[in-house]
Amino acid sequence: MLTIDSSATSRHDPWYEDFELRMSDIPRSAVQQKFRLLGIRQVRWIAVGMFAVSLCVTAAASGADTDNAHLSQKRLPDVLLITVDTLRPDGLGWVVAGDLGSESRNTPNIDALAALGRRFPAAFAPTPITLPSHTSMMTGLLPRRHGVRDNGQVVSLRLSTLAEQLRGKGYRTGAFVSGYPLAAEFGLDQGFATYDDSAGFRAEGIIGERRAVETTTAALDWLAGTEQGSADSPWFLWIHYFDPHDPYEPPAEHRQPGKHGAYYGEVASVDAAIGRLLKQARFLSSELLTVFAGDHGESLGEHGESTHGFFLYQSTMAVPIIVHFPGVVEPGVGKVPGTLVDLTPTVLDLLDLEGDGLDGKSLVAEMPSPRIAYLETRRPWYSYGWSPLRAVVEDGWKLIVAPRPELYDLNKDPQESVNKIETEGSRIQRLKVLLEEIESRPSADSVTSLDAETTARLESLGYVGAGSSPVSIPAQGLADPKDRIALWNRLGQAVAAQEAGQLTTALKAFDEVLAVEPSNPFALSRSGALLTSGIRDPKKIRLGINRLEKCVRITPSDAEAWRALAEAHVAISDWPEAADAWQEVVRLQPRRREAWIGLANALGLAGRPDRAVNAFDRLLELSPDDSEVRIRSAFAKVAAKDIAGAVKDFEVAARLNGEEFQHAGALGILLQQLGKDSEALIWLRRSLPSEGDYVAARIVLARLEVQAGRIEAARQALVDAIAIDVTVRDKVRQDATLADLLH
Repeated sequence: MLTIDSSATSRHDPWYEDFELRMSDIPRSAVQQKFRLLGIRQVRWIAVGMFAVSLCVTAAASGADTDNAHLSQKRLPDVLLITVDTLRPDGLGWVVAGDLGSESRNTPNIDALAALGRRFPAAFAPTPITLPSHTSMMTGLLPRRHGVRDNGQVVSLRLSTLAEQLRGKGYRTGAFVSGYPLAAEFGLDQGFATYDDSAGFRAEGIIGERRAVETTTAALDWLAGTEQGSADSPWFLWIHYFDPHDPYEPPAEHRQPGKHGAYYGEVASVDAAIGRLLKQARFLSSELLTVFAGDHGESLGEHGESTHGFFLYQSTMAVPIIVHFPGVVEPGVGKVPGTLVDLTPTVLDLLDLEGDGLDGKSLVAEMPSPRIAYLETRRPWYSYGWSPLRAVVEDGWKLIVAPRPELYDLNKDPQESVNKIETEGSRIQRLKVLLEEIESRPSADSVTSLDAETTARLESLGYVGAGSSPVSIPAQGLADPKDRIALWNRLGQAVAAQEAGQLTTALKAFDEVLAVEPSNPFALSRSGALLTSGIRDPKKIRLGINRLEKCVRITPSDAEAWRALAEAHVAISDWPEAADAWQEVVRLQPRRREAWIGLANALGLAGRPDRAVNAFDRLLELSPDDSEVRIRSAFAKVAAKDIAGAVKDFEVAARLNGEEFQHAGALGILLQQLGKDSEALIWLRRSLPSEGDYVAARIVLARLEVQAGRIEAARQALVDAIAIDVTVRDKVRQDATLADLLH
C-alpha cells in the first residue's frame, strides 16, 4: 500500500555534502543569510535592496567608485525542472523514511534535494495521464481548462506556457523528454528554443522511451553549450524521465528486491541520472531554482489496477514535489499537500513574475489551509465507453464522482478501503459545492482546437471531414469503471500479448471482450489494427476494417483508430478511402509527420497530385529542414507537372544531405527539362548506380555530352546504363542521336 512519512529526510550522502561545499562558495550578503530560512520571496528582494543601500553608504563614506548597476539589472536565476513519469512517492527514500520492510529504496540524490528544499510528499496530480498532467504543470491550469484530457491530443497554441513566459523574459529554453506521449507533435514544445525528442524513444528494445542516462547526456550537452553561448542570460531546462513507466526493465545494477523490485529499480536508475544532472547544473549556475515532481503514480495492483489512468485512487494520484531555492525557500515539509497545477505559479512567484488567471497557487507563498484539489480521468470514456471519473479533495476528504460515488477520509484511511458515502451527508454536500464551483469555470476541448491555418489547409485538400467533434458524454447510463476492472485487465493482457508478438493470443483476448461489449472502442481499435496489419487474408482485413469503422463512428476523436483505418485501406490499395482516413488523423493531430506523409501519398496514388503537393507543402511549413519530406514533395510535384517546384525541393534536400544525397540523377533530368543544361550536367555526372533514376540519368547525360561534342564521355554514359539494364541497348539503337555510339 502507498504510505507516506512526511517527516523523513536523508542528509548523509555525498551529494548533500558536495552541495554544502558549493553553497559556501556563492557570495551572499549578511542580510540574505539572516533571512535565508524565512522562505518568503518578498524578503529576498527586501534583502537585496537593503544590501544595495548598505553598499552605497559604504562607497560614499570611503570615496570608492562602486558599480552597483548589477543590482538594478540583476540576472534572473536559472531554472531546472525535473519531472519523472509514473513516480509513486514511496519510490523515494525520503518519503518512506527507512520503514521499508523487506524492500529498500536507493534514491540518495533525490533525498538530498528534498532535505534541502520545500518538500510535498503527497501532492496531487490533476490526472493520472502523462500529457495532460505535464500540460497542467506547464500552464498552471486544470485539464478541463487547458483542454488536453488524454495522451495523443494536442496542446492549443492559444495557451501560454511557462517556457513561453520565461523565454519572453530572456531565458534560453531547452527541453529533453524521454517518452512518446510528450513528443513535440503534441504541442508542449511551445516556448522551447530546443525541444529534444529526436532519439525516437527507443533504447534496448523498449519502444516508447529513452533511458535516463541518454536523456541526461543530451541535456548536459545542451547545458554546456548554452553556458558557453551567453553567460549573461539565464536558462530554463526541463528534463523528463520516463523509465518508471511500464514495462519495468531497470539496469541490473539498480534492480531492487521484493515483488515490485523492477519498478523501484527504475526509480533508482533515474535517481542516479538526476545526481549527475544536478552536479553539473549546480556547477554551471551561481543561482539555481530547482523543481522536482512526478507526473502521476502507479497502482501496482492496488484496487485491482495494474498501472494507471483508469482510477483516481491515491496510488496513482499522489505525487512528490520538491522546490529547492537556496537562500529563498525554507527547507521543510509543505503545510498543504499542493498540486502539480501549482508548479507554474510557484516558479513565476519565485522569479517575481506575474501569472494571472491560473488555477494553481504558489507553493511557497502564504496561503489559506486547507487547499482544494480537483482530479479527473476521461480515459474510461475515451477508450472504453465507460463513465469518466472526477474527484475533489479538501482537508483530507476525497469525493470520487462515479455512477457509484465514493468518499474517503485520507487522513485516517490512506489506502481508501472504507467508503463513507453513506455516513457523511453534510461533508458530501460541501464537496459537491466545491466541485460545481470548479466546473463552472470556462473549459476547453483540445480535440476540436485546430488552428485556422490547419483548417484552411485541410479544406484546400478537398476534405471537410464530419468526424472531427467528440461525442458528448451521456449524463447517465454509463458503466462504472469499478464494475469493469476485470475487462480492463483482460484488455491489458491482450496488449501485453500483442507487444510480445503473441498475436493469436492477443486477438483471442480482444474477441473475449467484444463478446461482452461489442462496442468497446479500445477492443475494436486494437483488434481491428491487428487484423489489418501484416495480414494478407482478405476476409480478416475486411473484418478489421469493419471494426475500425465502427470504432471511429463511436469515438471520432480517436486519432489512432483513424490511423489504423488509413493503413488498412493502404494495405488493399484503396487510396481514396485511405486519404479520407489520413485527413482525419491530421485534423486531430496537425503536427503528426507520418499522417501528412500518408495523406499526401494516398492523394497522389488516388490521382490527385495537386492535393498531394498541398499536403507536402503544409508538412514542409512544419518541418522545412526535413530532407526526406523535401524529396517526397519533389516527386509529388513532378507528378503534378510542377517541374520548377520539384527542382527547388531537390536542391534543398541536396543541400541538407550533402554527399548522402541519393537523387542527383533525378535533379539533373529535371534541370535539363528546364533548359538548364550546364547545371544538369553537374548533377547527372554525380548520379550513382544505387539511385532509382540512374539509368535514365545516364541516357540524358549521353545526349548532353553528344551535343557538346564529347563523344567518348557520351559512350561511357551509355555503357554505364547498359551495365545496370541490358534492355537499354535495344532502346538506344532506335535513338537517332545515340545509336551510332554503340558501334
